[in-house]
Amino acid sequence: MPTTPPARAHSGRHTLVQHPVEPELAHTRTTPLHWLAVAAALCAVISLSSAFQPDEADATTHHAGAKPSPRAPARPVPAPDAALATYPLTCPTPPGEKAKPPTLAEHVAGDLDGDGSPETVALVHCAAGSGNPPEGLYVLTRTAAEKKPRVVATLLDPAEQRTVEELTIHRGEVRASVLGYSSLDVPRCCPDVHQATAWAWHGKRFTRTSPGAPAGDGLA
Repeated sequence: MPTTPPARAHSGRHTLVQHPVEPELAHTRTTPLHWLAVAAALCAVISLSSAFQPDEADATTHHAGAKPSPRAPARPVPAPDAALATYPLTCPTPPGEKAKPPTLAEHVAGDLDGDGSPETVALVHCAAGSGNPPEGLYVLTRTAAEKKPRVVATLLDPAEQRTVEELTIHRGEVRASVLGYSSLDVPRCCPDVHQATAWAWHGKRFTRTSPGAPAGDGLA
């Protein structure tokens, strides 16, 4: 009778066999080759999508560089006709005679306020038999809808008892030589003071300057 081999005695220790997990999770393991493949695929996708996207930088540049269609500039209004204006100067009239308008001695035109349309500066005085009658210097303007010009400023009032020579407009500035008298003893026919004077528009009004004028303007 065959003998049964004696059973091995089990020790109190249990041997645990741990199967490696790598074979089961091998499909999730990342290797350098795997990452290179993923990176290449992403680059291909990005390149393909960029090819079908509009060039945003170019579009922005075009929009930024685009300009609205320019409007036609307003047509400048012709210079006012000094002969059609009514001046704030009343000339003395002999009894029984009809009042006469002041005499237009001279006028010049130019853009004084920078709006693109010229104004007219008119020099007027009352008729006189002899001597130099005092003169007034006025600025005229009008709109496109107006035919008759309006006096909008008085540069020289006849009450100042002055006369004007060399009236010009230069770079938006009215320039003239203002003639007057150093004293009341000087005959009114013969002014003995000549003063270079300029008028310029400054926002709301004309300012008057007399380069080199002595204190008190030197005029009587």
